[in-house]
Amino acid sequence: MREFVVLLGPPGAGKGTQAKVISDRMHLPHISSGDIFRENIKNQTELGKLASDYMSRGELVPDDVTIRMIMERLARPDCADGALLDGFPRTPAQAKALDEMLKTIDGRVVMVPYIMVPEETLLERLTGRWTCRANGHIFHEKFNPPQHAGRCDIDGSELYQRDDDKAETVSRRIRVYMDQTAPLITYYRECCLLQEIDGSQSIDNVTKSLLSVLPEK
Repeated sequence: MREFVVLLGPPGAGKGTQAKVISDRMHLPHISSGDIFRENIKNQTELGKLASDYMSRGELVPDDVTIRMIMERLARPDCADGALLDGFPRTPAQAKALDEMLKTIDGRVVMVPYIMVPEETLLERLTGRWTCRANGHIFHEKFNPPQHAGRCDIDGSELYQRDDDKAETVSRRIRVYMDQTAPLITYYRECCLLQEIDGSQSIDNVTKSLLSVLPEK
């Protein structure tokens, strides 16, 4: 049976780092819903054009379109044993649709790690980021400060803060994520699949906590 892991965590929780840990341990490809959308839109596939139409009108892409994109991706050879899903599902309705979809390919969700981080910690992590204008190098006021304030250590260009990294925007993104994801967390907890990981620890300790609950392969 194909094994699928659904990774949950708010912006700034460090999902990208931990996704690699899960992918390596379980020998599963990391499938990001954002990457799937971008690939379909860039390649002007039928589904990509459909999704783009909704997005250009400022509307949410319907579940059936998103699910068809996911299904197409999971049908590729690298997902023969399963996959790590990141960014999908986002709602209980999508989770139920995923369960039904996986039944058709002899698959099932075996675990849902949820990296939990307090909002104040997320704000500290995300609002301290600064980006260099020339090449996009990333610095952080606390965790990776530049040697000279306002200047990139690598190419000397000006550092600026993206709108996405400003406190008001970050706070709104976190609230939206929490509001949208709360029912999904409840859904997977009731399915006895949720594994809550303390994401406020150091990266190494988060990794250790994650590895302790992952099945061996």
